[in-house]
Amino acid sequence: MLSTAHNRGDSARPYTRSDQARCLALFDGNVPVFFAATERQDFARFLEQDALNWSYQVLERNDRVVACGGFAVEKDGKTASLCWGMVDRGLQGTGLGRALTQARLGAAAATPGVTQVRLDTSQHTQGFYARFGFQVVAITQDGYGPGLDRWDMLLPL
Repeated sequence: MLSTAHNRGDSARPYTRSDQARCLALFDGNVPVFFAATERQDFARFLEQDALNWSYQVLERNDRVVACGGFAVEKDGKTASLCWGMVDRGLQGTGLGRALTQARLGAAAATPGVTQVRLDTSQHTQGFYARFGFQVVAITQDGYGPGLDRWDMLLPL
């Protein structure tokens, strides 16, 4: 959980079902640059079936959900996988993504047994994650759809 707010009106909390519509709106606002439209069904299914059981958070600014993201510990017990991180398109570049990523990495590092963090992202955000120390382990051209490459990255803790 985000312990300090980036902005006086920012706060983080666990995802609840009442956040679903706003999280889907965040997703829609990030298509087609950051997500393929075909991924929406997977994200909706995740919100319905997994988000409440995983470490999934929303970041609010002035009582409005402006970012969401989380992680899950893989079956090996030592790898945390970042999942479905996104920021309101109009607020990108304001530090919300950095705050959300730092919160997720901090929570993953505090999880007993976790020694590394994995993620898959696109060519548009791989540089953002590289600044946190993530290293590229594989690139799949058009891995998410035409023009949207998949970058698999890993961060040792």
